[in-house]
Amino acid sequence: MRIRAAVLRGASAAYSLEDLELAPPGPGEVRVRVAGAGMCHTDQLPRIGLADVPIVCGHEGSGVVDAVGEGVSRLAVGDHVVLSFDSCGRCRPCVQGAPAYCDTFIDRNLTGRRPDGTSSLVDAVGGHVGGRWFGQSSFATHCLATERNAVKVDPSLPLELLGPLGCGVQTGAASILVAMKVRAGSSLVVFGAGAVGLSAVMAAAIAGAATVVAVDLHQHRLDLAAELGATHVVLGDTPDLLESIRDLTDGGADFSFDTTGVPHVMLHALGCLRMTGVCGYVGVQHGTLELDDMALVGKTVLGIIEGGADPQRFIPVMIDHWRAGRFPFDRLVETFPLDQIAAAEQSSLAGGTIKPVLIPER
Repeated sequence: MRIRAAVLRGASAAYSLEDLELAPPGPGEVRVRVAGAGMCHTDQLPRIGLADVPIVCGHEGSGVVDAVGEGVSRLAVGDHVVLSFDSCGRCRPCVQGAPAYCDTFIDRNLTGRRPDGTSSLVDAVGGHVGGRWFGQSSFATHCLATERNAVKVDPSLPLELLGPLGCGVQTGAASILVAMKVRAGSSLVVFGAGAVGLSAVMAAAIAGAATVVAVDLHQHRLDLAAELGATHVVLGDTPDLLESIRDLTDGGADFSFDTTGVPHVMLHALGCLRMTGVCGYVGVQHGTLELDDMALVGKTVLGIIEGGADPQRFIPVMIDHWRAGRFPFDRLVETFPLDQIAAAEQSSLAGGTIKPVLIPER
């Protein structure tokens, strides 16, 4: 079918809104009419050469199933779904309930193509366009997903706002509740108060952490962190930052969580811990991380993907917390029409909009 999509054709190029031909759903696939698609910093990876262009990005989609492929049994036309990352379901991590560490994660999510190398999108001159970014490519009016990475949700929910649950919000919340298992009464420091970091702050409140410190360079984000559960906020350029954090955490934190990938910030996340502390790292690292001889003594470091969560289980958990008023992720969201994708991207990168959600034209 013919669809409208935002196509990235070069590392420094603006997205172009184009008419593309979308293949019908193949075995195990579903076609989704997109209601909304969150924009995440992971969507910048094709701009730094970690995926081939041209490509349609978007990996936080939500929408309505309007066609199903052969062998699909769990979903039907008309189902409301949130789209997350793809996984095989057969390798050891998948069987053990950790699909975020699927043996084929890169092939299924970071190439823009199916695992067999085929593409589902063709442009006006017959050229192939990457159409499977994180198993979906949802910066479009319609996309293909798999039955495994589409999570059925209650049709009474505000579907256009739910897409961020599939990646950024899930990464922050599940890192705290699933991967790091933050304990009631413990202390946590979150570096970076974007969508991932603020989701971590909200999850820490759910976990019952006694001290939650948010660190960021933008005061308006710290103000929101305080409203969402942070007990303390600190500007990232504060002199003697580590000393300030240690004072707030009675000599050092039990847990720390870095969302920035910036090496010197990652070092702060490790350095603010007390002995026996746990540090979680997410995101793409921007440069070499050099540790001194004692940096890891008595501490645990986790490299976390998607919070270590199984979306089929964890997305319903987040929705339940939201319904109960404990997880107001919708406060992070600002919506933009799909044709304003450039403005959404610029606002996000400048530290303005925390979680842009693109709404396709109807």
